[in-house]
Amino acid sequence: MEYSEKVMDHFMNPRNVGKIEDADGVGEVGNAKCGDIMKMYIKVENNILVDVKFNTFGCASAIATSSMATELIKGKTVEEALELTNKAVAEALDGLPPVKMHCSVLAEEAIKAAIEDYMSKKA
Repeated sequence: MEYSEKVMDHFMNPRNVGKIEDADGVGEVGNAKCGDIMKMYIKVENNILVDVKFNTFGCASAIATSSMATELIKGKTVEEALELTNKAVAEALDGLPPVKMHCSVLAEEAIKAAIEDYMSKKA
């Protein structure tokens, strides 16, 4: 399987790994078929995602897409973060092998789940 340099970079040196203890929102998604599990943590101040962290158990693509997704939404508004698509994550990584596109979908779903969690606590 052929991975781009960016995928390998984010896999070998993932950004924003870890847990936010007092997170405003937490989203966990998984794909039973491939065994990947992603957990996203967000910290929100004045509607801006000031911090984003993740823990992912999965393949290189799952880790790389989690890492890139956190980079793409950090510093953005909640609304902007909600607009992030799996396609944008894959494109930012210079593409993913077709059999690994579901990893980028997981990253998008994890972000949305964390934001939904944040919104429900705020309501």
